[in-house]
Amino acid sequence: MNLENIMDTNGKIAKLRAEMKARDLDAYVIPSTDPHISEYVPEHWSSRSYMSGFNGSAGTFVVTMSKSGLWTDGRYFLQAENQLSGSEVELHRLGNAGVLDFPDWLCHNLAKGNTVGFDGSVFQTSLAESLRSKLQDYEIKINTHFDLIKDVWKDRPGLPKNTIFEQPTKFSGESALSKIERIRTDLKDNNADTIILSALDDICWTFNIRGNDVNFNPVCLAYSIITLSKVVLYIYPEKVPTQVKDNLSSIGIEFKNYDDFIKDVSAIVKSKIFYDKQRTNYKIYETIDKNSNKLILGLSIPTKFKSQKNPIEIANIKSAMVRDGVAIANFQYWFENAFAKGEELDELKVMSKLRSYRAEQDMFFGESFNTIAGFASNGAIIHYGASEETSKKIDDSALFLLDSGGQYLDGTTDITRVFHLGTPTKEEKTDYTNVLKGMIDLNMAVFPRGTRGSQLDVLARKALWDRFENYKHGTGHGVGCFLNVHEGPQNIRTEENSTQLEIGMICSDEPGLYRAGKWGIRIENLVAVSSAVSSEFDEFYKFDNLTLYHIELKLVEKELLTEKQVKWLNDYNNEVFTKISPFLTEEKKKWLEEKTKAI
Repeated sequence: MNLENIMDTNGKIAKLRAEMKARDLDAYVIPSTDPHISEYVPEHWSSRSYMSGFNGSAGTFVVTMSKSGLWTDGRYFLQAENQLSGSEVELHRLGNAGVLDFPDWLCHNLAKGNTVGFDGSVFQTSLAESLRSKLQDYEIKINTHFDLIKDVWKDRPGLPKNTIFEQPTKFSGESALSKIERIRTDLKDNNADTIILSALDDICWTFNIRGNDVNFNPVCLAYSIITLSKVVLYIYPEKVPTQVKDNLSSIGIEFKNYDDFIKDVSAIVKSKIFYDKQRTNYKIYETIDKNSNKLILGLSIPTKFKSQKNPIEIANIKSAMVRDGVAIANFQYWFENAFAKGEELDELKVMSKLRSYRAEQDMFFGESFNTIAGFASNGAIIHYGASEETSKKIDDSALFLLDSGGQYLDGTTDITRVFHLGTPTKEEKTDYTNVLKGMIDLNMAVFPRGTRGSQLDVLARKALWDRFENYKHGTGHGVGCFLNVHEGPQNIRTEENSTQLEIGMICSDEPGLYRAGKWGIRIENLVAVSSAVSSEFDEFYKFDNLTLYHIELKLVEKELLTEKQVKWLNDYNNEVFTKISPFLTEEKKKWLEEKTKAI
């Protein structure tokens, strides 16, 4: 962080403390989310980034009258160290021994009778309740009614009002009316009559609409209330084209202004409301009349439904994967030849070039997240984002990690590959091959119905654990269909998650290994849960590969692989060549044939 940024961050904190003092607040908490509990937020709600100077996608910023701290996880430690350096903000490395999470830290750093403030509209209900309960044990109060950021951020951007569009059933595989009726059936099965939807991907999935209000996720700002007899979509009217409004109105959907939502929540009476505390903000929870209404808690119904892709969605995603694989092949061919010709390459240039190759493909909408292009030591920063200040020149001396994805009208992609323009060292190849072993072993897993992702995670880590190595991120996350690149409820990680893996769920398979100051390695495919076989013991599931791009053979030490792993690798690379090569020039086809030859 340069001196100007340090002064800017410290100055903002000083202004915030003045606002806190005026309202008798002893601490103020700023999360990373918005009123929709989103991962990627419109700039209007990027308050944590604005205030702290740390712009990673996950973290919590806390300011007291004498201290300030940023809490984030292992994916962001190196990035946060760089961006917070020199400012007064202390980095709290979550997961490290002895590091308190911010609620416990507040309990130990505030006094009895103090007050913690936060804006309830950007706080997850479950987190707010947990924080309130913990602070009460220390006789510390909370106040959820102040958005102090608006008083500090004078040129704060307004809310986005971009035009929405429909996702046709040829891509979604199911009409909005069918989805609404399924939701109503599930409401009745749960003895409920109303559901409040605030998660943007839930809303866009339910109504088969898409938008462009946030970076990377094709969603739009909206709320919805669905009852057994009525459906209301809360959205700014200027966002909705006449044809979209007419089509949705024809199936009984009523449109109201986005700003009317909270008022209408307060007017709900004598209802049994299905409520997801993980995906709904605390202001909504506080607004509901608990005396008149009954809350029935559970996982948001659209979240559950959309996690299992239907056959049309799976077919469309597979089609998008072919185009994505072609784009990356065109990119790698350019990348290697540009270097051979002496062209100067750096991380930012490579990111731009990759995007341009994706943009050439049919139905490309945009990137699915900010590309992670990390050469040498930058690759060891798990969620690294290249900037003008950090972008390294790329040469033939080290590994280059490239984690990227595309949003296509028919599917979402997310792929990580590692390249080397020169001759990899023995250590680089050993690290790469052990990561690959874990990726393959998880990919080949066969498991009984009812299995959870946490039960499979060890398959991806075993080869590393055998060497006393590990990585500080999950192994797999759910992925949407032309929706959020990170979606739940399923995942594959060491932490327990009660969600069982079901047919149609898509997960990433992405083990890694990171050596600070040297390099990072991650190899990632997307896979879909499918049926394997029904035996006398149970129904068994397996993973089907979706991602279509070859594994870099020059980095593989064959002797470290088992026969089954070698067969998987050869079969996979052959499949990539078979499906990708028809869309390449003859010259590139020969190049890919060499890349995918059997070992």
